[in-house]
Amino acid sequence: MDKASEAPKGVPFDLADNVAYADGSVVSKTLLKKQAGNITLFSFSAGQGLSEHTAPFDAVVHILDGKARITIGGRPTTVSTGQMLIMPANISHALHAEEPFKMLLIMLRSD
Repeated sequence: MDKASEAPKGVPFDLADNVAYADGSVVSKTLLKKQAGNITLFSFSAGQGLSEHTAPFDAVVHILDGKARITIGGRPTTVSTGQMLIMPANISHALHAEEPFKMLLIMLRSD
């Protein structure tokens, strides 16, 4: 993604209002992309998700709206509006929208 599509710097904005829901879809919008990591907004319509996968870096998930089931290392947990969790590097994880939800994902690369 080119820098022109990243979020403006030094200008406040509402996260949840910057990514729309789309029926039957997952929508993503990169806010910042750097060598050290990425910040991305997502919206998931009910029933959508990300299949089980691993990543070589820690990832912070902050739920902005709705409710998600996030499974880490085979252990499911429900995360709701205002809550966050850290998905550890190299541990399998998956996300499922039990209802429509929006999240901010912050991926932090290791040294």
